[in-house]
Amino acid sequence: MTAYVLFEEDGALRAGTVLSATEAASQVELPGGRRVKVKHTHVFLRFAAPPPPQLLPLAQQEAEQIDLDFLWQCAPQQEFSFEELAREYFGGVPTAVQATAILLRLLGAPAYFHRKGRGRFRPAPPEILQAALAALERKRRQEALKQQYVADLVAGRVPEPIARQAIALLLRPDKNSIEYKALEAAAFQRQLSPLRLLLANGAIASPLRWHLDSFLAQYFPHGTGFPADLPAPPPADDLPLAEVAAFSIDDSATTEIDDAFSLRELPDGVRVGIHIAAPAVALGREHPLEPVARARLSTVYAPALKITMLPPAWINAFSLAEGRAVPVVSLYVDCAREDWLPRRFETRVERVQIAANLRHDRLDDVVTEERMAAGALGDLPFAHELTLLWRVARALLAERERVRGRPEPLGRIEYAVLVEPAGDTLDEHARVTIRPRRRGAPLDLIVAELMILANSHWGGWLAQAKRAAIYRSQSLQQGSGRVKMSTTPAPHEGMGVAHYAWSSSPLRRYVDLVNQRQILAAVRGAPAPYTGNDAELFAAISAFEAAAAAYAEFQARMERYWCLRWLRQENVQRIGAVVLKADVLRLEGLPFVTRLPGMPELARGTRLELDILSTDEIELTVQARVHRVLAEAAPAAIEADEDIGDWGEDCVASSPASTPST
Repeated sequence: MTAYVLFEEDGALRAGTVLSATEAASQVELPGGRRVKVKHTHVFLRFAAPPPPQLLPLAQQEAEQIDLDFLWQCAPQQEFSFEELAREYFGGVPTAVQATAILLRLLGAPAYFHRKGRGRFRPAPPEILQAALAALERKRRQEALKQQYVADLVAGRVPEPIARQAIALLLRPDKNSIEYKALEAAAFQRQLSPLRLLLANGAIASPLRWHLDSFLAQYFPHGTGFPADLPAPPPADDLPLAEVAAFSIDDSATTEIDDAFSLRELPDGVRVGIHIAAPAVALGREHPLEPVARARLSTVYAPALKITMLPPAWINAFSLAEGRAVPVVSLYVDCAREDWLPRRFETRVERVQIAANLRHDRLDDVVTEERMAAGALGDLPFAHELTLLWRVARALLAERERVRGRPEPLGRIEYAVLVEPAGDTLDEHARVTIRPRRRGAPLDLIVAELMILANSHWGGWLAQAKRAAIYRSQSLQQGSGRVKMSTTPAPHEGMGVAHYAWSSSPLRRYVDLVNQRQILAAVRGAPAPYTGNDAELFAAISAFEAAAAAYAEFQARMERYWCLRWLRQENVQRIGAVVLKADVLRLEGLPFVTRLPGMPELARGTRLELDILSTDEIELTVQARVHRVLAEAAPAAIEADEDIGDWGEDCVASSPASTPST
């Protein structure tokens, strides 16, 4: 008689014909012809009929007729084998089909029967069974709800629970939640990404809202407002009033005015005053506002959006707005007329009267190099002072270039992305303007060089006094030449200075606020708030670099978005471009760099005309093709796309409403 066996392989039941056997195992042929070695310990049942191909289908049909509740009631309360329960249930010796049906039912109901060994089980206690059945019911209802969510999403509707947490489902999802699973399933069915599905269904209003809200959800999950119980800034009337009238140079959109300048002529030269807003006179390390500033670390800039590091009341109190006497840290620099280079430095904590806020976007066409050199600024406010400061700035630049061993790449064109909302709220219908500006223009140069002078002098001064600070350094001889931040003073070779410590923007950069506290203490001869091994200094460096990178990426992303909106607004179908390298291009007249895969190999600087085929405001990309090759670009156009480093960071020539000004 032919012998058959029922056994378990990889967690599944199999039935086959025994070809040969030893004491420990049998050689078994499965219905498909495959032969396997089966240990006797894996065998559940030996039978003679029906044939193996028929056993499991027949047993499955039989098992579906067995009521689980009744089977549980019939089962012994102690441990039992499936064959014992089959005899009890069927009232006699069970057939192979009946025994297998009981085994299938037992294996398929872990809530009712707990497996104790090969073919052996124990009924679940009543209280455990009830809890398990309740859990199964919950799971059933959840699955039904998930399927309803999927159906709604596929049909173009958005269930309220998914709409309520649309951004979170994309950024910080609970992958075990019904909402996330439904979104994934529906996106798969619609052959869309989850983001595009939510946009198509209106759960996220627009690509603009996605870019804005996803950033805010990540970095400002509790909103962009400030705690209501923060103390107001105290007056600083006890500080002496400087005997100078200062003026700032900023863009018209700048509200956090960190720096201003003054100039007095001396018999043999000039005394340049560099005046930096001084919130640290009131905002000490233990102040209630300190944790807020430390959490934000920097003001966030993007077109039509600014999230300040400090509350408006504090900015208003310390920003160098015209017509006010404001607390400042002043660096007075005596420069000799023979070469306009510094001879003497003095740092003071005082108040300074701000006589004017000059706006470079209104003056750049007037304050040109030619008119500066000719002394022909006319009746422009502070025309004489600007002319002399420009001479000082040029001398400072020349000295740095001598130390650097190469010239600064001045003259590069940068672009400000200006966005004017169409109504009360910012949406995709806002009017976009792209405004070019040349780096290294006279006003730009004045601010950049004087900020570098202040930051490098104070960095060296703190280092010489052996007071801790957060320094920026760069070695062009080692590594990648990346600018590093640390508490160890070291040269910044890229700028051509021996020390460099950001100190000129304490209203908008936490690093500058920390360094200003150290400077204030040094001026006053007081103990330094931070020591060299202070854990908070190291934490501030790490946190600031991460935040600054995230904020810069967000600003770049929003500028790309509004550039694409500008292309649509102006109905641009053809545009010039410059080859930066390989298939990387910069669109002319825009701060927009893109790839064009498959384009012919062209030299760096080659100018092209592109046909704009489509734009993607979600991925922030352009699809284009080469219309024609024009000519090689001027070197300055290429240099505009190189990293401008700290020199650019210290320029006043910021992109209005998008790039911070110093």
